[in-house]
Amino acid sequence: MKVHNNTKLFDRRKELRRNSTSQEEILWNELRNGKLGLRFRRQHSVGGYILDFYCFSKRLIVEVDGDSHNSTKEYDAVRDKFFTDLGYKVLRFKNRDVETKLGEVLNKIKQSL
Repeated sequence: MKVHNNTKLFDRRKELRRNSTSQEEILWNELRNGKLGLRFRRQHSVGGYILDFYCFSKRLIVEVDGDSHNSTKEYDAVRDKFFTDLGYKVLRFKNRDVETKLGEVLNKIKQSL
């Protein structure tokens, strides 16, 4: 299995980009085009998982979890362990944090970079 951007997940990644939440769009606007000094990718896959945002050079994963997030805490724990075992760092933010505390969210991302 291809580790990054598995071609079998291409259509699903494309669909997720088209149907991004408003909170994902807000954060993407702050991450895109190297605004934080590094390149982020949106809807990037690692293994069988699709990430909201990914900084390849720093192995940093940023996830935005909201009410429509269909995973459970147990699923997220398994998913996060998969990534940390491979040497990735995972940051998770709630929709309301992106909406009301965007500066704090960006500061946490910057600190992780």
